[in-house]
Amino acid sequence: MKMQPKYALMAGAASAVLLMSAGGALAQNATGQVSPTQDDQAAQVEDIVVVGSQIRGASTTAALPVTVVTQEEILATGAVSGDDLLRSIPQMGDVLFSSANNPQTSNAARGDVNSVNLRSLGVGNTLVLLNGRRIVAHPTSQGTSDTGTVPVLSYNSNAIPVSGLERLEVLLDGAAAIYGADAVAGVVNTVLQEDFDGLEMKAQYGGAEGTHRREFTLGLFAGKDFSRGNISGFLDYSDRTAQRSEDMDYTATDDRRGLFADVPGYETSTDTDGRSSYTAWANFQTPFRVRQGTTNLTSTAGAFHNQPSDFGCTAPIGGDVCLASGNIGYSGAGRELRYDGARDTTVSPDVERLNLFVSGHYDMDNGVTAFGELGYYTANTQNIQPPTILLNQLWIPASNYWNPFGPVAFADGSLNPNRLPGLANVPAQGTDVKLVRYRFNDVGRQVVDVENSQSRILGGLRGEWRGFDWESALLYSEAEATDTSNAINLTALQASLALSTPDAYNPFSGGCVDDTSFGDCTPSSQTAIDAISTDLTRVSKTTLALWDFKLSRPDVFTLPGGPVGMAVGVEARKETQRDDRDEDLDGTNVFVDAISGETSISNIAAVSSNPDTYGEREVYSAYVEFAVPVVSPEMNVPLVHSLDLQIAGRFEHYSDFGDVAKPKIAMAWDIVEGVRVRGSYSEGFRAPNLEQTNAAQYARLSTNNDYIRCEADLRLGRIANFNECSQPSSASLLVSGNPELQPEESTNQSIGLVFQPWFIPQQYGDFTFTIDRWKIEQEKIVGLLGAQSNVVLDYLNLLQGTTNENVNRAPVTADDVAFFEGTGIDPVGQIVSIEDQFVNLLPQTVEGLDIGIQWRLRGTPWGSFRASLNAARLMEFNRSPGPLVESLFEAREAGLINENTPLPISETLLARNGRPEWRVSGSFTWSQGPWQVGAFTQYVSAVTETGFLSTDGDAWEVESQLTGNLYGQYEFEDGYGFASGTTVRLGARNITDEQPPLASSGYLGSLYRPYGRYWYVNVSKTF
Repeated sequence: MKMQPKYALMAGAASAVLLMSAGGALAQNATGQVSPTQDDQAAQVEDIVVVGSQIRGASTTAALPVTVVTQEEILATGAVSGDDLLRSIPQMGDVLFSSANNPQTSNAARGDVNSVNLRSLGVGNTLVLLNGRRIVAHPTSQGTSDTGTVPVLSYNSNAIPVSGLERLEVLLDGAAAIYGADAVAGVVNTVLQEDFDGLEMKAQYGGAEGTHRREFTLGLFAGKDFSRGNISGFLDYSDRTAQRSEDMDYTATDDRRGLFADVPGYETSTDTDGRSSYTAWANFQTPFRVRQGTTNLTSTAGAFHNQPSDFGCTAPIGGDVCLASGNIGYSGAGRELRYDGARDTTVSPDVERLNLFVSGHYDMDNGVTAFGELGYYTANTQNIQPPTILLNQLWIPASNYWNPFGPVAFADGSLNPNRLPGLANVPAQGTDVKLVRYRFNDVGRQVVDVENSQSRILGGLRGEWRGFDWESALLYSEAEATDTSNAINLTALQASLALSTPDAYNPFSGGCVDDTSFGDCTPSSQTAIDAISTDLTRVSKTTLALWDFKLSRPDVFTLPGGPVGMAVGVEARKETQRDDRDEDLDGTNVFVDAISGETSISNIAAVSSNPDTYGEREVYSAYVEFAVPVVSPEMNVPLVHSLDLQIAGRFEHYSDFGDVAKPKIAMAWDIVEGVRVRGSYSEGFRAPNLEQTNAAQYARLSTNNDYIRCEADLRLGRIANFNECSQPSSASLLVSGNPELQPEESTNQSIGLVFQPWFIPQQYGDFTFTIDRWKIEQEKIVGLLGAQSNVVLDYLNLLQGTTNENVNRAPVTADDVAFFEGTGIDPVGQIVSIEDQFVNLLPQTVEGLDIGIQWRLRGTPWGSFRASLNAARLMEFNRSPGPLVESLFEAREAGLINENTPLPISETLLARNGRPEWRVSGSFTWSQGPWQVGAFTQYVSAVTETGFLSTDGDAWEVESQLTGNLYGQYEFEDGYGFASGTTVRLGARNITDEQPPLASSGYLGSLYRPYGRYWYVNVSKTF
């Protein structure tokens, strides 16, 4: 019985289509969807017919909050890429999926890609359209979710050709019933220029002050009208140089303690020292304690390391480098042996991007119009990251030429010049040594090359039959990304380590004595480096095949309030995702340690194993929509100038999840002319992406402090407070997909007011004021408990005499026993791995307020003016972390674990680690004859970093930022010869040179760009 309404909806929509025997209505495109002029767009909200309705000619969208960014406003933003443009919209949330977010890590987005995230609900909750139809998702997943390293798929905002846009439409309302159940937060519709007749060329050059960032863009537009149609096309080319880490002081080094040296409560924090414990100063282990005479060179468990002689010397091995017993202590003086991963890297990559798009239509004799689109996007990027680390421990054979505990003589009879003298208990044949923690500095930095491509082909027919507009189209689109980077082959590495010649790889020599946090001043031979180096390749691909059939009429029948509009349609689509990992990662080429016999699926030193994944799904849907005029002005109803309703429903069948039906209802009530109350209610449904349900277990490197060891350090006074803890534990986070995941479900409510004051004299211009209150509730959000929470739970359990079974530790060694001696804590081994699986978490509720002001004054003696203000306020952003994490908060409050133990955000996420409470943007344009001046300003309010605490336990505040853009342009009119039709524009983004607010990582890449003032000059010519 529960399924009957869903099937009824499907049957009703399909029956209507069959009875009318025609195609569907026009999807939202540039023709017939907007008022005749941009002036009317600003002044008459009810005339803007954009995303939100499938009924051509109906005023349904008067009930919906829609932001339309016109070409004038795009110019004011100074946007070069789609990411630049979308960041200018206040309702856009954090851009976590970005190459500038954690740029020096393998967890950064790779390639020319930035995510789309309306309302900060999370990547994947916003539907992106091109000319009213879906686009294909970017094929490479990224672990960006704050519920853990959950792989998410995003539409790529950089695939939007900014110079080719007619306008950008943003529906700030759930649109499941209209466009698909995954439009939870809303819809972004990019409308490209069409019906172009002539030739136009644009070129722009710009760059950020004090950086290596320079950008050149070229646009070419051409089109031709024919007696029965038009064909138009454009080329959009962009070439940007990389921004280097040394360009800004907040990106120049991973050790940012100096930036906080004068900030009370944070001046002693080591959280701002992001240097890595993976360094050329290596940690080793022998099978037994090694002695030189009576001197212990290793710990009881055989642990030892190399370090500069200034840090202490037990046994010199040459070049002011010595061996010392035990593992490196990364706090105190040993902190200076950490590796500075920011140096000589890029903050944003080199990018070369090309976008081609051709569209056309042809009117046939029978009144039917054929139309089509061809699109192609490609981008190549190069990013420079720190040198590769050793993720998998492996044994160095005794035969290694550089092994200080090697044989007295090699197999060929030659004496070993590197065996330390006087080894009391090392046999003549030497001993194997385990390489525990190491960075391959001598191999050089990791170079990441990514090639992205996205293609689209669409063909369709549209026409009119008995008053119905119909349209049907076939669409195929695919996206592919090839990610290539240099890496270390473990099998080749161990073979090189086994050599008894100087061309054996040498991990014993350490880094640079004069610069302990960077480089390798005693590198292995080039022969050894070449032998262990390999190229790592990942190829991912997504496809989208879609057929739709739409039908609409604005006057199906008439009520006393006016004609009722209706749209019906059906859609079928197939989506696929394939992630083809390198054979050294997917289990094809496994690594078998020649000494221990241990097997690792990953044959790459720096990367955890990852199986190939493939998933596909088919979705069949049907929808029906009505635009119902309940009361018209002619009815003269008191306090109801007019009342219109939008009623819609959509049924969808997923091949992997079954059936779902979602409704939508919206209202536009004009109390009097110029005063409108609008509201809506809708439901949404988001299926887990294909990787979340299809992925076999894979591993990711996760580095967290081992908090039980922090507790031991604190109890023995080795650190003054918990924030000084430096017990990094790098372990494999073993994540597995879950085919039993349930879809995420949501409800979306909004109510608002539109005020167009009729009493203001016309000479003062046209004003429109809007305010909308909205609320989105989601359930069953897909997430992970996460590595940090698992380690904290293990910390709590160990203090109470138990363990967390998801945290796997190595056997207890003699060194572990010594470390915990006198603490009252039972010794435990090092963390080896942490197990986690995708699960449906508890609900989240997000609530906010949107405020808009538009003003337009035209045709005055002083020119024409246009101004707008768009403000978005987040009022509530709550997500329950679940009972397990809540119990950890309770334990912290009760003093069962240290009060400064970091935990995920509990309950409220508002203004924490992103999601600022306020985002505001404003634009102003003045034009007079050939002159035009535009300005744009943007404000982002402060947020706190919950994981960066003062000595008093206060979270760091990332301050607010206010920036402004300004440009001026002049158009050479007729009479200037060849210059006629030429426009020259000079502008600056962030004209006051505001730098991003300081954060523990230097800057918050999800909210801010890592540079200040950006100048540009643009020249365009129309022929």
